[in-house]
Amino acid sequence: MKIGFIGMGNMGAPMAANLASAGHDVTGFDTAGVRVEGVVAASSAAGAAAGAAVVITMLPDGAVLRAVADEIIPAMDAGAVLLDCSTVDVDSARAVADSARAAGLSALDAPVSGGVGGATKGTLTFMVGGDAAGFGITSPLFDVMGQKAVHCGPAGNGQAAKICNNMILGATMIVTCEAFALADKLGLDRQAMFDVVSTSSGQSWSMNTYCPAPGVGPQSPADTGYQPGFAAELMLKDLRLALAAARSADADTTLGQAAEALYARFVEDEDGRGKDFSAMLPRLERRGHQG
Repeated sequence: MKIGFIGMGNMGAPMAANLASAGHDVTGFDTAGVRVEGVVAASSAAGAAAGAAVVITMLPDGAVLRAVADEIIPAMDAGAVLLDCSTVDVDSARAVADSARAAGLSALDAPVSGGVGGATKGTLTFMVGGDAAGFGITSPLFDVMGQKAVHCGPAGNGQAAKICNNMILGATMIVTCEAFALADKLGLDRQAMFDVVSTSSGQSWSMNTYCPAPGVGPQSPADTGYQPGFAAELMLKDLRLALAAARSADADTTLGQAAEALYARFVEDEDGRGKDFSAMLPRLERRGHQG
């Protein structure tokens, strides 16, 4: 399949490389001039999009997505699919989908879960909003880039699924870290804490798979000095997207708001930027009851 790939950063580059390795004809563009093995470099976003059956975008926010969409939609062939894998606000996703459909294109919003490791290994999960025809066309690409793709409904629903998932993730990571910090103060061994909670009603992905305590549970960023698998500033971005959507939908997200406030303090006022989001544990240990 002829594919255009726009935005080859930490996530986009390995995704594009996997598609090229699978035999697809990939032309890519990134404003930083990134070169990816097997991917033909274009001189512009429109150049990468021209003639492609599917154009994939992996971009930092909704404003950039809207700007790139304005550039590439006129360059795309009628019937092609615009597949946006960025994590952006729901309104931007739906606005871009409307513009694409008006130009005779299929549009999908398909944010991912799995981080850079999942992008590299081809084990991402895609949450997809948009038309069923476009989902059918792109399904073979999801199989290359990931292990699962869920069609969540019409345009914007992929973003809705992503931000709801990550609001849960942010809140559960905080309470997992709080529980470890409390266990320390109560004299409970961390391994014993893990052994109990990971097999009891308090279990979660944050505990069982991505444990924030070094040396406990499966290998996680906690074991490598909290080098980010999923950076705290990206969690903050997703929590803010969730709160913006909640305000628009008049939804009550009390714990989501509390999680956003704590990650904002950690990232913007303390030393959390550049660390994994599970580094909330040493932050809570350090601050104790002051946090």
